[in-house]
Amino acid sequence: MKRALRFWRVLVVLTPFVISFLRDRRRFILLGARVRRSAEHHQRRADRLAAALARLGPTFIKLAQLLSARADIFPEPYLSAIGTLQDQVPPADTDRVMATVAAELGRPVDEVFEEFDRDPVAAASLGQVHRATWREREVVVKVLRPGVEEIVALDLDISFRILFWLNILFPNHHVRALTGVVREFSAKVREEMDFRMEAENMDRVRRTFAGDRMVRVPGVYNDLTRRRVLVMEYCRGTKIDSLQEHFASGRLSFDRIMESLTSLYLRMMMVDGFLHADPHPGNILVQDDGQLVLLDWGMVVEVPRYTRETVLSVALAVGREDLDGIINGMYRLGMISPEVSRGEIREAALEILKIIERAQTTSAERVQELVQQIFDTFYTWPLILPQELVYFFRAAALLEGIGFRYDERFNGLHFIRTVIRRHRGELLKTTGQEATQIAKNVFEEASTTLRSVRDLVGRAEREELRVRVHPADARGQERFVALQARRVLLSIFATALALITSILFISIRSWWMLGIGMGFSLLMFVFVLFIPTHLLENPLRHARGVRSGEWRQGS
Repeated sequence: MKRALRFWRVLVVLTPFVISFLRDRRRFILLGARVRRSAEHHQRRADRLAAALARLGPTFIKLAQLLSARADIFPEPYLSAIGTLQDQVPPADTDRVMATVAAELGRPVDEVFEEFDRDPVAAASLGQVHRATWREREVVVKVLRPGVEEIVALDLDISFRILFWLNILFPNHHVRALTGVVREFSAKVREEMDFRMEAENMDRVRRTFAGDRMVRVPGVYNDLTRRRVLVMEYCRGTKIDSLQEHFASGRLSFDRIMESLTSLYLRMMMVDGFLHADPHPGNILVQDDGQLVLLDWGMVVEVPRYTRETVLSVALAVGREDLDGIINGMYRLGMISPEVSRGEIREAALEILKIIERAQTTSAERVQELVQQIFDTFYTWPLILPQELVYFFRAAALLEGIGFRYDERFNGLHFIRTVIRRHRGELLKTTGQEATQIAKNVFEEASTTLRSVRDLVGRAEREELRVRVHPADARGQERFVALQARRVLLSIFATALALITSILFISIRSWWMLGIGMGFSLLMFVFVLFIPTHLLENPLRHARGVRSGEWRQGS
């Protein structure tokens, strides 16, 4: 019953937006011209969408945070509107929170901590933070919200069912990208709700930046850390979007803070390959000496060397205006679906190149406009952002937003160039190694390709060429065929029942018989659509990393 009620609530809230977006493309959804919408209409609808996602609770708020950087799924002003949803969730009941802490630690809260503040310092969608005192040390206790695991699992199950139908009825790159976001979130959210994983991430980052005075990650008290409870040292600081007084008084330097922040994310992305995946102002504090404190390491992204090498090769191709090199890199990054024609992507790459050329000489006032043009290109053309670049773009958007908050003339592109020049030694050391590796990889790929082509031609000449199907694809086809077979059988049964009912009605003229027979036939036709996707199995269950009850079994 709870599942059904939640399903209908989600459907009732989101269906009007789905229909409205579809009517943007076709006046009557499936045909007709596009409906003209004013900028004011889009802004109002974006605000309503953000409010609706906030009402649906923690799962959809977290998804909104991921979608706020997906220019390939939503255009402006929707990105900005849903980007404001930074964990707008009221605090959970304190007694239930303290009961969770006691259950995880095996002792009552007052026996573990000398003091425990019942009012949370921060309340997020998945957890909330309380200040406490432990062994005369100021600490913060992060607690998983009671019942959030079941809510997330249920919402993801509902989301995959809705996405299944959207992929069937309206297949396009926006829907495919949205499905990819939910798949990725379903895998990441399980790690984020296990605070032991977050503690490991913090220890790793602390070791990485051990010699950097400008970066600090709170220490973790592993003796008190459990799956639902994380105890850390308390770090004082000011949110990075609330530094007006510090800059005005001269206690802190705007350029120094922005340089430190830019260097930090550039190093994580291109050097260390371990990226903070939840960058927003609430997770970054600045201490009085200018040191950056990074909070909330529940979501991180491993950026493999291959991706970093490919990003570097694309950047070099952009620098020398090598269009084919750009397109090849986009294919390797997974930004382009294989069935999309290369000619279509060539036009998109040309458009991006033109925008970047204009950015080289543009004034600071037009940088935001050019960034928006790049986002519009991603939305218009069939391009899908890989997850590593999504989080890097989120960090870039954070930097741009913070810069404009304090300085309307802030030019993010020129500032990044300055940071790269100042830190080129460290970057060149890494990128030089990667450039050597790229050349080596290119040579190896060319050699392998030539050998493969020669082997392929030889097999074709000897009539030994065979095509094999991957087992995963075979299983997918088997599921599809079984699904269609069930539908065909149910359709045949419903049609036969309708014919028999019609014949009996002609013979005995019984309206009761006609009504009952036609009712059963209609019911069977409904089952053709409903049973395979809602009673037999979740069509996207194999792609989901979260299932109800899994967290209860082994902590």
